[in-house]
Amino acid sequence: MSTLLEVDGIKKWFGLEREGLFGGERQFVKAVDDISFTINKGETLGLVGESGCGKSTAGRTILRLIEATEGKVVLDGTNLYDLKAKDLKKLRKDMQIVFQDPYASLNPRMKVKDILEEPIKIHTTLTKQQREEKIKQVISDVGLNAMYLERYPHEFSGGQRQRIGIARALVVEPKLIIMDEPVSALDVSVQAQVLNLIQDIQEKYNLTYLFITHNLSVVKHISDRVAVMYLGRIVEIGDKSAFFKEPLHPYSKALISAIPETSQLNRRERVILKGDIPSPVNPPSGCRFHTRCPFAMDKCREVEPALTEIGQDHFVACHLYEVGGEVIGKI
Repeated sequence: MSTLLEVDGIKKWFGLEREGLFGGERQFVKAVDDISFTINKGETLGLVGESGCGKSTAGRTILRLIEATEGKVVLDGTNLYDLKAKDLKKLRKDMQIVFQDPYASLNPRMKVKDILEEPIKIHTTLTKQQREEKIKQVISDVGLNAMYLERYPHEFSGGQRQRIGIARALVVEPKLIIMDEPVSALDVSVQAQVLNLIQDIQEKYNLTYLFITHNLSVVKHISDRVAVMYLGRIVEIGDKSAFFKEPLHPYSKALISAIPETSQLNRRERVILKGDIPSPVNPPSGCRFHTRCPFAMDKCREVEPALTEIGQDHFVACHLYEVGGEVIGKI
């Protein structure tokens, strides 16, 4: 498969206000701190981690909804960070986002018809009749009746509003959609329906997804590969099957052990992490996870581990796997 999206060394630091009369050395919230990965055409990469790890900021930075501090993003051969505003606007139709809160992301003063028509007007030259046909087709594809087009967002349930948000992303026929926690705000009974819809439209529209979530059960259902993020860095990335069968990083093991299991045969030993997540303003030296890791060594406190390939297309940033390029411990 060919690569659609390449993220190379992206950083996003937010500057803090200096305190005191004379200030001092300026501090930064290192929300995203040097992450790299690729996504192939038609693939779904699940980006997971605890709240505050920087995954949503990473998604917005990739789309240039917020500007990166450093790094580059290449979409289908074009570096987005080389483009001026006019050229970037032309490329917007190829990359869309579905936000976590479907109500906050929809204009309450616009009817559904107008919400869906607006991006078509901006990014295409379709006639009024063609726009209407396109809107009716897309609203049907997300499982809603065309009669809903004359209603306002507040007249819908959370699941229906998220379907409208998905329809808005679809109307311009993008290549890439970033799904930012698309089901976390929905009732459990509705989540499965929306997840199945997301998979169905991926096949129909030949879409590529970056699926951002904190829920590993959702990732296991929808993703082809998994990337685990901790305190602004990616600590593990690999094929879904290999990742869930044998996670490598201690943080990944802790996350997977927290997934509820109904069968005693599949139940893993629960890994309880001690301590709180360190501040992204002043992250720990060396491995950022060493303050909570039960396997931390002296090297972990001093040297930051590189993302190293351990298995086929399975990468981990952990010193336990680095000596001579061999795995030195099963953890």
